Amino acid sequence: MATFNKRGYKAPKEKEDKGVNTFVDDIEQVNVDEKDSATAKAFDTLDQSASKAEDFVAKNQKVILGFLTVVAIATVSYLLYQKFVAEPNQDTAANELFVAQQNFQKAVDGGEKADSLYNLVLKGSEGKQGVVDIANQYSGTAAGNLANYYAGIAYLNTGKYAEAITSLEKFSADDIMLSTLAKGAIGDAYAQQNKQKEALDYYIKAADASQNDFTRPRYLLKAGKTALALGNKVDAQKYFTDIKDNFESSPEAQNIDALIGLAQ
Repeated sequence: MATFNKRGYKAPKEKEDKGVNTFVDDIEQVNVDEKDSATAKAFDTLDQSASKAEDFVAKNQKVILGFLTVVAIATVSYLLYQKFVAEPNQDTAANELFVAQQNFQKAVDGGEKADSLYNLVLKGSEGKQGVVDIANQYSGTAAGNLANYYAGIAYLNTGKYAEAITSLEKFSADDIMLSTLAKGAIGDAYAQQNKQKEALDYYIKAADASQNDFTRPRYLLKAGKTALALGNKVDAQKYFTDIKDNFESSPEAQNIDALIGLAQ
């Protein structure tokens, strides 16, 4: 007997067995295990390092505390020194230096009393110390340092060239102009002692210290003349030519062609 399906009826399809991708899961599990293992090793290493550090601190506790105490005392001592010693000394030195500065400026401005004024700068006046004593007594202050410069220039202008060099060599400055002038003045002091080679060295240092239109041509000219006196015409021509090429409007450039001719 024949059988018929009901209209619209379809036989159900068998479900496909997709299975489980155990291979991927296994890889992921391995990766997780490896990460866990690496993390654990890292923590173990940190624990060991921390333990060693703790042991070191425990064994050297007295030394470490002693070092920290020394640092703390040094810091506090420095701050106290700055507050109660350095700052008052600077104020006192600046007050002492004021009269010497006035006399120095009068001497620089020129006049028949320049020598006597420079001596007042050195020795003091009006109840104030001279720059020599200020430089020695307040050597750790800015005013004491500046006093070395005044002393050097005063010595130079009163014919005490060795003393001038000693004072100027003690002077140090962040101010490029004063630093340059100090080097040039040392060169002048050596030149006055007929120590031309030493003078040349300092003139070159002064010329190279700054490229400004005032000091560089000034000390290039002195370097050139000194080199010429030493018989070094090649260097002399180089210094003179530098003035002609780069500082033609400076006072030092006047008659520079004649000096170049002498150096050739």
